[in-house]
Amino acid sequence: MKNGYERFIRPLLFSLDAETAHRLTISSLRSASHVDLALRALSVFQPAPKPKTVFGVSFPNPIGLAAGLDKNGVALPAWAAMGFGFIEIGTVTAKAQPGNPKPRIFRFPEQQALINRLGFNNDGADEISSRLRKLRENGRWPANCRVGINIGKSRVTPMAEATDDYLYSFRLLQDFADYVALNVSSPNTPGLRELQEPAALSQLLRAIRDANQSSAKPIVVKIAPDLSSTELEEIIAVCEQSEVAGIIATNTTLDHSSIPPVRDQPGGLSGAPLREKSTALVRSIFAKSKIPVIASGGICDAGSAREKFEAGAQLLQIYTGYIYRGPRLLREIAKAI
Repeated sequence: MKNGYERFIRPLLFSLDAETAHRLTISSLRSASHVDLALRALSVFQPAPKPKTVFGVSFPNPIGLAAGLDKNGVALPAWAAMGFGFIEIGTVTAKAQPGNPKPRIFRFPEQQALINRLGFNNDGADEISSRLRKLRENGRWPANCRVGINIGKSRVTPMAEATDDYLYSFRLLQDFADYVALNVSSPNTPGLRELQEPAALSQLLRAIRDANQSSAKPIVVKIAPDLSSTELEEIIAVCEQSEVAGIIATNTTLDHSSIPPVRDQPGGLSGAPLREKSTALVRSIFAKSKIPVIASGGICDAGSAREKFEAGAQLLQIYTGYIYRGPRLLREIAKAI
């Protein structure tokens, strides 16, 4: 049975192009984040607490908002009011950037999927760190959920300077994060996935570890779903050697076999078609390593959420499922786990 969001709100949003709908939603939640009455109204969606501690961080529940929905961290109080156990903002880059040309988000309702080629459009690390500082100083920082910050490489930065680019963002943002996620797997920034190669990943993690000595924030790595078993084993080995706190499995996929060719678009595919591929990687990481896994990809209902936990995930992140199912998805998942 469809919930109220699916019957009334989603048709209105889906009558707009995908990026306009996204911008309208974020703008509304940003406004709500400054109004106590609005936050109390949003709290009707909150699931019952289900606390869980992972890599030394206590989460009020294990269901998080994946990076990409609130790239600039403008609506943290609203997401917290709706009951997310954690919010991952970003991807943030050292330099502000507009992202790829529009249109760059495409819906596939029959498949419960999205394709995006946004390209890390965000306000940049300086502006976002200033915004987060003001939120904290104004007493509106969400006390009832954790905040992760996802950082990536600026498009204009040469690959040879990628480590310095990540370090710039990390130094500005680490104090606001309960954990920091390194995005080395988006398909929409040219060359970025090269950072998953052992030598490049090891160099990046070594530099971040050195910069992290004072704050000792948990560092997690977000990986692609399109890895071979050998590539995955190499990444796990580097993450273990670098004492990474967690692995996010996974980013969007370049496998578009579920999308009719006449409607296909370049970019990363997310949503229900990613479910099996993501779960397989979660299961494989769990079998090969003790590094905690944050599952992301194809979580659209209670069954897909349970599947991720049964595969070995410690935490979940939702994105496309939330766009299709709305805020009651949190409560549905929480009841099932």
